[in-house]
Amino acid sequence: MELQQEISQLAAELGAILADKGIWITTAESCTGGGISYALTDTAGSSRYIDRCFVTYSNEAKQALLGVSAATLTSFGAVSEQTVIEMAQGAALAANAELAISVSGIAGPSGGSTDKPVGTVWFGIQLGAKTQTLKCIFSGSRAEIRVQAIVFALKNLIEIIKS
Repeated sequence: MELQQEISQLAAELGAILADKGIWITTAESCTGGGISYALTDTAGSSRYIDRCFVTYSNEAKQALLGVSAATLTSFGAVSEQTVIEMAQGAALAANAELAISVSGIAGPSGGSTDKPVGTVWFGIQLGAKTQTLKCIFSGSRAEIRVQAIVFALKNLIEIIKS
C-alpha cells in the first residue's frame, strides 16, 4: 500500500476510535511539521476529537508553547526522550486533551551525529496521566523519514487507544 494512502486510512481509523470513545487528541510536532495533525484533520468530522495542535520546530517554540524547560533542551537536546515527554505533557495541558503525541527527530539530510544519526525520531504519547516514549531510527530521504514517522505515530496511537 502506498504510504499516503496508508496514512489516510490510519488517520480515519484513529479518528473513528477517538470519536467513539469521546477522547480529545492534540499533537506536538517538530520533524513531522504538522503531518500528523494534517492527517487527522483531513477526515470529515475531526472537530469531534481535535481542537488544536502545535508545530514547534525551534527550541524557543517548544519552550514558549509547550513549556519544555531550557534545562531539558540544554542537557538532552531537542531530539531526546526527556524532550518528547515534556512536549506531550505540555501539549495535553495547553489543549486540554486526554491524549497527546509529540514527535522530535532528525529527518536529514544533515544534522545527525554518532549518538543521534539522521532518521532518529523520538515519540512521546500521553494518555491521561501516563506518558510513554518510543524511539525509532528510520532510513531514506528526508521526505521518507517524515512519512515513516507519521505512519508509526498513527499506528501506535491506534494500538494504545485499543489496549
